Amino acid sequence: MTRRLDRKLDAILAGRYTPDDFIIADAKDADMAFGVAAPWRGRSRGAYLDNMRELVAADALDILLTSASNGERLASDGSLDDEITLAVRANDTTDIWNHRGSSYTAAPSRPFRTAELAAVRPFCDLVLYSVTFNNDIDRDLATLEAYRAFRGAAAEVGMRYFLEVFNPNAPVGLDPADVGAYVNDAIIRTLAGVTEAHRPVFLKMPYNGVDALTELVEHDPSIVVGILGGSEGTTRDTYELLDRAQRHGARVSLFGRKIQRAESQLDLVGLMRPVLRGELSPADAVRAYHDALAKAEITPYRSLQDDLEVTDPVLRSE
Repeated sequence: MTRRLDRKLDAILAGRYTPDDFIIADAKDADMAFGVAAPWRGRSRGAYLDNMRELVAADALDILLTSASNGERLASDGSLDDEITLAVRANDTTDIWNHRGSSYTAAPSRPFRTAELAAVRPFCDLVLYSVTFNNDIDRDLATLEAYRAFRGAAAEVGMRYFLEVFNPNAPVGLDPADVGAYVNDAIIRTLAGVTEAHRPVFLKMPYNGVDALTELVEHDPSIVVGILGGSEGTTRDTYELLDRAQRHGARVSLFGRKIQRAESQLDLVGLMRPVLRGELSPADAVRAYHDALAKAEITPYRSLQDDLEVTDPVLRSE
């Protein structure tokens, strides 16, 4: 059976894109970064898994991204359906190690992979592989060598993947104003030597502004670009990022903390499609979200006025 993700990717690549083809993913792989703190606000692993099950049952997602252990649990207990695509984080580079009290994220990223692809393949055929470049030739070379080894391992077990390219976490001699261009060049340079059979099905990357996103999308329309959610922010940040990214060529959203830390994950995700279709502006979606919270008697974390503010630095600068 062809899953919804693949039908949407076919439409996007064939030039038949409509807002209903936009791919919505929930990035619930934070246990590979934050450990116990991943579910947030003292929630347990069980609650974290229940959040995933609720979003799947509501048919709110196209992709559910998890750790290998949680993906295995969901696949084995019948929590997934035939339409949603399960994806598993294939590597956990050091720049995502966010243990409480740690300082790993401040050091230049080093490649590392916990998950065994052969063990994942029986229940999942799509994984996420992430890379971070820091303008440091030794570290970046090690990152590229590990990526090459991963591609071979994935091909051996018949695993496809999408590629996450983070912004530099500890750059050497890189002007902050050049980050968007640097990352775009790193993506195209890296993929230039990768033949079709080993290329990612889409990208996951930070939103570095309209100019950077437009440049990448227009340079090579065969690369489907997805935007990661970044830090929590306000509800307006969530819908504003979604709206701007789509209008300037992104075709996938992969939001983690923006979904996980919402008062009502189902209501937050449920309003994404109306924003994408242009039925609601980002501001109107925030108002609708607060109306939904009030109806469910859920106390919002912020007042409506505060939640209507755009606080993300990149979004505010445009």
